[in-house]
Amino acid sequence: MNKILCFGSLNMDYTYRVPHFVRAGETLAASEVQTFCGGKGLNQSIALAKAGGNVYHAGSIGIDGTFLLDALKHANINTELVTVLHEEKTGHAIIQNTPDGENCILLFSGANKRITTKQIDLVLERFESGDLLVLQNEINQIPYLIRKAKAKGMTVAFTPAPMNEEASGYPLEETDYILLNETEARALTVAERNETLSANDLADKLCEAYPSVRFVLTLGAAGAFYTHRQTRIFQPAFSVRPVDTTAAGDTFAGYFLQSVTSGHSPKEALEIAAKAASICVTRRGASGSVPDREEAVSTDDK
Repeated sequence: MNKILCFGSLNMDYTYRVPHFVRAGETLAASEVQTFCGGKGLNQSIALAKAGGNVYHAGSIGIDGTFLLDALKHANINTELVTVLHEEKTGHAIIQNTPDGENCILLFSGANKRITTKQIDLVLERFESGDLLVLQNEINQIPYLIRKAKAKGMTVAFTPAPMNEEASGYPLEETDYILLNETEARALTVAERNETLSANDLADKLCEAYPSVRFVLTLGAAGAFYTHRQTRIFQPAFSVRPVDTTAAGDTFAGYFLQSVTSGHSPKEALEIAAKAASICVTRRGASGSVPDREEAVSTDDK
């Protein structure tokens, strides 16, 4: 089995239950607060592992975040490549969660943005051609990681979230998979927010901009598209009542990538990922809401 390296963020998530998102100038009382293990990197690592992957996590935390390693180990993820920094705080997020399951997030990067090229070189020595590198946009040195991994012959998957101006300048043409939502797709294709574009239009623009890349475009309750060159595969979302959407995208990404890595077709992988994400949104929290493989894959698919 090929190895999967998730080089990504590790956060402490403070989740507040609120009647609505805080408005400018407003003081709002939360009905509940909970602390979870999070970060898009940690969430995707756990999703990859629960989907059946042989997962290694690399990244950086402060000494205040060592409990995050326990969460990774509990999911059977190798944590030997995580660096503990004694003079930096662990990244954390402040999450507002509304009664209809929507969320907004305030992010502090902390140790996640202290990745060095030396650290990357040492980590990549453990991997070889055919292994999968999974990246998100919550750490620094993304361009260096992409180029070094491709030089080794690794498959590279990238989630450009949170989206920023830097992401469009990354060597994205060297990635193999990009998993993104509609907002991120518009940013990468320089489409205006108020421009009327269907999902097919966005898929066309993505393929035109990056013709060699395989894209997975997630549309929330409207489903998801896989697109590569002339191929378009649509996967409708499973109908559920959402409680918390915090880790839905990461769950989808992890299950899709592990599924295609293990031999499933893109169509099959989309269905498995959609099922896993639909289960995730019915539970509170981030990494703790990621379902086990047995829940997301039917007996016929195993």
